[in-house]
Amino acid sequence: MCVELFDVADGEAGPYGVALAADGSVWFTLVHAGEVGRLAADGTVRRFGLGAPRCGPAVITAGPDGAMWFSRMRDHRIGRIDADGTARSYPLPTADAGPYGIAAGPDGALWFTELNADRVGRITVDGEVTEYPLPVAGAFPSLITAGPDGALWCTLNQADAVARVTVDGEATVHRLPTGGTAPVGITAGADGALWYVGIGGGLVGRITPDGAVTEYPLADRAARPHAIAAGPDGRLWFTEWGAGRIGVLTPDGRLDGYPVPGGGAEPHGIAVAPDGTVYAALERGQIARLGAQG
Repeated sequence: MCVELFDVADGEAGPYGVALAADGSVWFTLVHAGEVGRLAADGTVRRFGLGAPRCGPAVITAGPDGAMWFSRMRDHRIGRIDADGTARSYPLPTADAGPYGIAAGPDGALWFTELNADRVGRITVDGEVTEYPLPVAGAFPSLITAGPDGALWCTLNQADAVARVTVDGEATVHRLPTGGTAPVGITAGADGALWYVGIGGGLVGRITPDGAVTEYPLADRAARPHAIAAGPDGRLWFTEWGAGRIGVLTPDGRLDGYPVPGGGAEPHGIAVAPDGTVYAALERGQIARLGAQG
Protein backbone atom coordinates (compact mmCIF):
# COMPACT_ATOMS: atom_id res chain seq x y z
CA MET A 1 0.00 0.00 0.00
CA CYS A 2 1.30 3.45 -0.92
CA VAL A 3 1.87 6.01 1.84
CA GLU A 4 1.43 9.55 0.46
CA LEU A 5 3.05 12.45 2.26
CA PHE A 6 1.87 16.07 2.42
CA ASP A 7 4.20 18.78 3.71
CA VAL A 8 2.19 20.95 6.09
CA ALA A 9 4.83 22.59 8.29
CA ASP A 10 8.48 22.49 9.20
CA GLY A 11 9.70 19.97 11.73
CA GLU A 12 9.82 22.58 14.48
CA ALA A 13 6.04 23.14 14.33
CA GLY A 14 5.19 19.56 15.31
CA PRO A 15 2.03 18.20 13.67
CA TYR A 16 0.40 16.22 16.47
CA GLY A 17 -3.37 15.67 16.41
CA VAL A 18 -5.44 14.99 13.30
CA ALA A 19 -9.19 14.79 12.66
CA LEU A 20 -11.66 14.90 9.79
CA ALA A 21 -14.32 17.53 9.35
CA ALA A 22 -17.76 16.81 7.93
CA ASP A 23 -16.71 18.24 4.56
CA GLY A 24 -13.85 15.75 4.27
CA SER A 25 -11.06 18.22 5.02
CA VAL A 26 -8.28 17.13 7.36
CA TRP A 27 -7.52 19.30 10.37
CA PHE A 28 -4.36 19.03 12.43
CA THR A 29 -2.67 20.70 15.35
CA LEU A 30 0.84 22.17 15.40
CA VAL A 31 1.73 21.62 19.02
CA HIS A 32 4.99 23.58 19.06
CA ALA A 33 3.83 26.48 16.85
CA GLY A 34 0.52 27.26 18.56
CA GLU A 35 -1.45 26.79 15.35
CA VAL A 36 -4.17 24.66 13.80
CA GLY A 37 -4.04 23.68 10.12
CA ARG A 38 -6.39 22.45 7.41
CA LEU A 39 -5.46 20.11 4.55
CA ALA A 40 -7.99 20.25 1.70
CA ALA A 41 -8.73 17.40 -0.70
CA ASP A 42 -6.63 19.08 -3.40
CA GLY A 43 -3.59 19.20 -1.10
CA THR A 44 -3.90 22.90 -0.26
CA VAL A 45 -2.76 23.73 3.26
CA ARG A 46 -3.91 26.63 5.43
CA ARG A 47 -2.54 27.39 8.87
CA PHE A 48 -4.29 29.45 11.51
CA GLY A 49 -2.51 31.12 14.40
CA LEU A 50 -4.21 31.06 17.79
CA GLY A 51 -2.67 34.23 19.18
CA ALA A 52 -0.69 32.23 21.74
CA PRO A 53 2.38 30.52 20.22
CA ARG A 54 3.03 28.46 23.34
CA CYS A 55 -0.53 27.29 24.00
CA GLY A 56 0.24 23.70 22.94
CA PRO A 57 -2.71 22.64 20.76
CA ALA A 58 -2.70 18.85 21.02
CA VAL A 59 -5.72 16.67 20.21
CA ILE A 60 -8.45 17.81 17.82
CA THR A 61 -11.93 16.50 17.02
CA ALA A 62 -15.03 17.43 15.05
CA GLY A 63 -17.70 19.00 17.24
CA PRO A 64 -21.48 18.64 17.05
CA ASP A 65 -21.76 22.28 15.97
CA GLY A 66 -19.78 21.90 12.75
CA ALA A 67 -16.60 23.40 14.22
CA MET A 68 -13.36 21.69 15.20
CA TRP A 69 -12.52 21.56 18.90
CA PHE A 70 -9.09 20.99 20.39
CA SER A 71 -7.18 20.91 23.65
CA ARG A 72 -4.62 23.58 24.52
CA MET A 73 -2.55 21.67 27.02
CA ARG A 74 0.03 24.35 27.84
CA ASP A 75 -2.26 27.29 28.59
CA HIS A 76 -5.04 25.08 29.96
CA ARG A 77 -7.86 26.04 27.64
CA ILE A 78 -10.20 24.35 25.18
CA GLY A 79 -10.15 25.79 21.67
CA ARG A 80 -12.74 26.00 18.91
CA ILE A 81 -12.15 26.89 15.25
CA ASP A 82 -14.59 27.41 12.39
CA ALA A 83 -14.02 26.32 8.79
CA ASP A 84 -12.91 29.86 7.91
CA GLY A 85 -10.25 29.87 10.65
CA THR A 86 -12.11 31.96 13.21
CA ALA A 87 -10.90 30.70 16.57
CA ARG A 88 -11.73 31.24 20.20
CA SER A 89 -10.92 29.47 23.45
CA TYR A 90 -12.35 28.80 26.88
CA PRO A 91 -10.39 28.70 30.16
CA LEU A 92 -10.75 25.77 32.54
CA PRO A 93 -11.72 26.14 36.22
CA THR A 94 -8.78 24.04 37.42
CA ALA A 95 -5.42 25.79 37.19
CA ASP A 96 -2.65 23.90 35.35
CA ALA A 97 -5.13 21.17 34.37
CA GLY A 98 -3.28 20.16 31.21
CA PRO A 99 -6.22 19.31 28.90
CA TYR A 100 -5.22 16.66 26.39
CA GLY A 101 -7.69 14.16 24.88
CA ILE A 102 -10.96 15.50 23.51
CA ALA A 103 -13.95 13.87 21.81
CA ALA A 104 -17.57 14.58 21.02
CA GLY A 105 -19.86 12.94 23.54
CA PRO A 106 -23.28 11.34 23.12
CA ASP A 107 -24.90 14.28 24.92
CA GLY A 108 -24.11 17.03 22.41
CA ALA A 109 -21.09 18.30 24.35
CA LEU A 110 -17.33 17.82 24.09
CA TRP A 111 -15.50 15.74 26.69
CA PHE A 112 -11.83 16.06 27.52
CA THR A 113 -9.16 14.77 29.89
CA GLU A 114 -6.95 16.75 32.25
CA LEU A 115 -3.48 15.22 32.40
CA ASN A 116 -2.35 17.01 35.53
CA ALA A 117 -5.57 17.04 37.55
CA ASP A 118 -6.91 13.46 37.43
CA ARG A 119 -10.16 14.76 36.00
CA VAL A 120 -12.32 14.60 32.93
CA GLY A 121 -14.20 17.63 31.77
CA ARG A 122 -17.29 18.45 29.75
CA ILE A 123 -17.72 21.61 27.69
CA THR A 124 -20.90 22.62 25.92
CA VAL A 125 -20.79 24.26 22.50
CA ASP A 126 -21.55 27.52 24.36
CA GLY A 127 -18.41 27.14 26.47
CA GLU A 128 -19.86 26.00 29.79
CA VAL A 129 -17.36 23.73 31.56
CA THR A 130 -17.97 21.05 34.18
CA GLU A 131 -15.20 18.91 35.68
CA TYR A 132 -15.43 15.45 37.24
CA PRO A 133 -12.73 13.83 39.40
CA LEU A 134 -11.41 10.37 38.64
CA PRO A 135 -10.96 7.91 41.52
CA VAL A 136 -7.23 7.28 40.88
CA ALA A 137 -4.48 9.71 41.88
CA GLY A 138 -1.61 10.33 39.47
CA ALA A 139 -3.43 8.46 36.70
CA PHE A 140 -2.48 10.87 33.87
CA PRO A 141 -5.78 10.53 31.93
CA SER A 142 -4.90 10.70 28.24
CA LEU A 143 -7.13 10.11 25.21
CA ILE A 144 -10.91 9.81 25.40
CA THR A 145 -13.67 8.51 23.14
CA ALA A 146 -17.42 8.02 23.15
CA GLY A 147 -18.25 4.37 23.75
CA PRO A 148 -20.99 2.17 22.28
CA ASP A 149 -22.73 2.12 25.66
CA GLY A 150 -23.53 5.84 25.93
CA ALA A 151 -20.55 6.55 28.21
CA LEU A 152 -17.12 8.10 27.71
CA TRP A 153 -13.99 5.96 27.93
CA CYS A 154 -10.48 7.25 28.59
CA THR A 155 -7.05 5.77 29.14
CA LEU A 156 -5.26 6.24 32.46
CA ASN A 157 -1.67 6.21 31.27
CA GLN A 158 0.15 6.03 34.60
CA ALA A 159 -2.37 3.70 36.25
CA ASP A 160 -2.32 0.98 33.55
CA ALA A 161 -6.08 1.28 33.40
CA VAL A 162 -9.06 2.42 31.37
CA ALA A 163 -11.90 4.44 32.89
CA ARG A 164 -15.56 4.49 31.95
CA VAL A 165 -17.30 7.78 32.73
CA THR A 166 -21.05 8.27 32.46
CA VAL A 167 -22.49 11.53 31.19
CA ASP A 168 -23.30 12.26 34.85
CA GLY A 169 -19.60 12.04 35.70
CA GLU A 170 -19.59 8.69 37.51
CA ALA A 171 -16.33 6.83 36.85
CA THR A 172 -15.49 3.12 36.92
CA VAL A 173 -11.86 2.04 36.57
CA HIS A 174 -10.82 -1.16 34.78
CA ARG A 175 -7.26 -2.27 35.50
CA LEU A 176 -5.33 -3.75 32.58
CA PRO A 177 -3.60 -7.12 32.90
CA THR A 178 -0.12 -6.11 31.71
CA GLY A 179 1.98 -3.93 33.98
CA GLY A 180 3.68 -1.05 32.19
CA THR A 181 1.06 -0.95 29.43
CA ALA A 182 0.84 2.87 29.73
CA PRO A 183 -2.23 3.19 27.48
CA VAL A 184 -2.66 6.38 25.47
CA GLY A 185 -4.93 6.01 22.43
CA ILE A 186 -8.48 4.65 22.62
CA THR A 187 -11.32 4.32 20.12
CA ALA A 188 -14.70 2.65 19.78
CA GLY A 189 -14.58 -0.29 17.38
CA ALA A 190 -17.22 -1.51 14.95
CA ASP A 191 -17.56 -4.65 17.10
CA GLY A 192 -19.11 -2.91 20.11
CA ALA A 193 -15.87 -2.90 22.12
CA LEU A 194 -13.26 -0.27 22.98
CA TRP A 195 -9.75 -0.59 21.59
CA TYR A 196 -6.63 0.96 23.07
CA VAL A 197 -2.88 0.97 22.48
CA GLY A 198 -0.19 0.65 25.13
CA ILE A 199 2.79 2.87 24.41
CA GLY A 200 4.76 1.18 27.17
CA GLY A 201 3.58 -2.38 26.64
CA GLY A 202 3.82 -2.43 22.85
CA LEU A 203 0.36 -3.85 22.39
CA VAL A 204 -3.17 -3.30 21.15
CA GLY A 205 -5.93 -4.10 23.62
CA ARG A 206 -9.66 -4.70 23.40
CA ILE A 207 -11.99 -4.07 26.32
CA THR A 208 -15.71 -4.79 26.30
CA PRO A 209 -18.18 -2.50 28.07
CA ASP A 210 -18.29 -4.99 30.96
CA GLY A 211 -14.50 -4.86 31.36
CA ALA A 212 -13.23 -8.06 29.70
CA VAL A 213 -9.79 -7.49 28.15
CA THR A 214 -8.00 -9.19 25.25
CA GLU A 215 -4.47 -8.19 24.28
CA TYR A 216 -2.62 -8.35 20.96
CA PRO A 217 1.15 -7.89 21.50
CA LEU A 218 3.03 -6.28 18.64
CA ALA A 219 5.96 -8.11 17.07
CA ASP A 220 8.03 -5.01 17.88
CA ARG A 221 7.28 -4.37 21.54
CA ALA A 222 9.38 -1.20 21.36
CA ALA A 223 7.23 0.36 18.61
CA ARG A 224 5.51 2.65 21.14
CA PRO A 225 1.98 2.67 19.71
CA HIS A 226 0.42 6.03 20.46
CA ALA A 227 -3.02 6.67 18.89
CA ILE A 228 -5.67 4.37 17.43
CA ALA A 229 -8.70 4.84 15.18
CA ALA A 230 -11.35 2.46 13.87
CA GLY A 231 -12.04 2.00 10.18
CA PRO A 232 -15.48 1.36 8.66
CA ASP A 233 -14.52 -2.23 7.79
CA GLY A 234 -13.56 -3.26 11.32
CA ARG A 235 -9.83 -2.63 10.94
CA LEU A 236 -8.05 -0.80 13.73
CA TRP A 237 -5.34 1.63 12.64
CA PHE A 238 -2.67 2.93 14.99
CA THR A 239 0.53 4.95 14.96
CA GLU A 240 3.82 3.35 15.98
CA TRP A 241 5.62 6.45 17.19
CA GLY A 242 8.87 4.67 18.04
CA ALA A 243 9.07 2.68 14.81
CA GLY A 244 7.89 5.19 12.21
CA ARG A 245 5.03 2.94 11.06
CA ILE A 246 1.29 2.94 10.62
CA GLY A 247 0.01 -0.29 12.13
CA VAL A 248 -3.23 -2.15 11.48
CA LEU A 249 -5.12 -4.94 13.24
CA THR A 250 -7.62 -6.77 11.06
CA PRO A 251 -10.93 -8.16 12.38
CA ASP A 252 -9.47 -11.68 12.29
CA GLY A 253 -6.65 -10.67 14.65
CA ARG A 254 -3.82 -10.25 12.13
CA LEU A 255 -1.32 -7.45 12.78
CA ASP A 256 0.46 -5.64 9.96
CA GLY A 257 2.21 -2.34 9.41
CA TYR A 258 3.25 0.19 6.79
CA PRO A 259 6.58 2.01 7.24
CA VAL A 260 6.49 5.76 6.66
CA PRO A 261 9.17 6.67 4.08
CA GLY A 262 12.15 8.57 5.43
CA GLY A 263 13.49 8.83 8.95
CA GLY A 264 12.27 10.71 11.98
CA ALA A 265 8.59 10.49 11.08
CA GLU A 266 7.31 10.24 14.68
CA PRO A 267 3.64 9.55 13.84
CA HIS A 268 1.24 10.71 16.55
CA GLY A 269 -2.46 11.32 15.86
CA ILE A 270 -4.47 9.18 13.45
CA ALA A 271 -7.92 9.38 11.86
CA VAL A 272 -9.89 7.28 9.38
CA ALA A 273 -12.34 8.71 6.83
CA PRO A 274 -15.72 7.07 6.13
CA ASP A 275 -14.27 5.58 2.92
CA GLY A 276 -11.39 3.96 4.82
CA THR A 277 -8.67 6.47 3.95
CA VAL A 278 -6.20 6.77 6.83
CA TYR A 279 -4.47 10.00 7.88
CA ALA A 280 -1.65 10.34 10.40
CA ALA A 281 0.18 13.39 11.75
CA LEU A 282 3.96 13.14 11.52
CA GLU A 283 5.89 15.35 13.90
CA ARG A 284 8.58 16.00 11.30
CA GLY A 285 6.11 18.30 9.49
CA GLN A 286 3.86 16.11 7.35
CA ILE A 287 0.48 14.42 7.11
CA ALA A 288 0.59 10.83 5.83
CA ARG A 289 -2.29 9.37 3.83
CA LEU A 290 -2.99 5.71 3.12
CA GLY A 291 -5.57 5.06 0.41
CA ALA A 292 -9.06 3.67 1.01
CA GLN A 293 -9.13 -0.04 1.73
CA GLY A 294 -10.59 -2.54 -0.71
